[in-house]
Amino acid sequence: MTKKSHHVVPSENGWCVKESGNSNPLFCSKTKVEATNVGRTISQSQHTELYLHNADGKIARKDSHGHDPYPPKDKK
Repeated sequence: MTKKSHHVVPSENGWCVKESGNSNPLFCSKTKVEATNVGRTISQSQHTELYLHNADGKIARKDSHGHDPYPPKDKK
């Protein structure tokens, strides 16, 4: 099962926040900053990963708002 995530992606008129598996945007804005702020709020409230994309569509950064263990478990 794939985990739900949110993405801030470029669009024709600016930037949009989309949910994984859904082609319709949840929110669109002319600025990346505003779309990122809304995307972060949505991601935090739903405990999902937030992916921030560059203007070319490639993932630039990822923020985790899930239930990550702290401190992280050692990988062996």
